[in-house]
Amino acid sequence: MEVIPKYYRIKRMLIFSGVLLLAILITGCVEQNNLDQNINNQTEDEQVELNNLKAGGSKMKISIESNGETIVFDLNDGQAAKELYEQLPLTVDVKNYSNNEKIFYPPNKLNTSNTPLANAKTGTLAYYAPWGDVVIFYGNFGTAGGLYELGNVVSGGEHIKNMSGTIKIKKL
Repeated sequence: MEVIPKYYRIKRMLIFSGVLLLAILITGCVEQNNLDQNINNQTEDEQVELNNLKAGGSKMKISIESNGETIVFDLNDGQAAKELYEQLPLTVDVKNYSNNEKIFYPPNKLNTSNTPLANAKTGTLAYYAPWGDVVIFYGNFGTAGGLYELGNVVSGGEHIKNMSGTIKIKKL
């Protein structure tokens, strides 16, 4: 007689587990569908931001204009990148430094806590904390004490080498 009650308890537990799993799957599908539908109802800028969030990417993008050319960077989630982003828009002078980088000075120094150290290569946007300058690499560099990564080029990287004079930096 005891076999029948155990069987029914196990059967009820399996049915309950199956229903619960089905409910979770349906909820996930509905949420994904709602996100996809919301993207269709947004402006182009909002769509880019939602797509970045959906893909787990950065929502901070900037553009740098120089000599009629535009370079776009994706910023990381480090504190220094966030602080640079909050200082935008900027109009500043860019200078050549060495044979593989351009530099400019933001109005305020950046806090480098929770900011990754840079292993700079072509297209890396970085911050050199000892001098307080932002560095845009158009050639490979590597690492240096006090060099923190802010982001990387998305498009227009071929124009970094020719940047000169006054540049305009803005949020995208």
